[in-house]
Amino acid sequence: MTYVVDEKCIKCKHMDCVEVCPVDCFYEGENMLVIHPDECIDCGVCEPECPAEAIFQDSALSEGEKEKWELLNYKYSNEWPNISEARPDDVPQDAKEWDGVPNKYNEHFSSKPGRGD
Repeated sequence: MTYVVDEKCIKCKHMDCVEVCPVDCFYEGENMLVIHPDECIDCGVCEPECPAEAIFQDSALSEGEKEKWELLNYKYSNEWPNISEARPDDVPQDAKEWDGVPNKYNEHFSSKPGRGD
């Protein structure tokens, strides 16, 4: 088991989860964060910290969703830079407006990397 970030993070990219992660397993894309599944220790401290409720234990997802988000988190955590400290100024100004917007992956996902640490 591991934790994954899903599309609710896209264009919200709150970084509260990064601050509490004891193993620094978050990686930053242009408009979302992902968790490296091989680095995650399944402690779960990040999940309640996410204002967008975008972090899930993979076992809580349906089989199709589980596979989709595990693959996305794995792929981009190997391509994007690590982030271990929150940068509140980098949270999108309109993050609250994007909270709960459906279909963000298909319409707004960016594969570009973020700044990282």
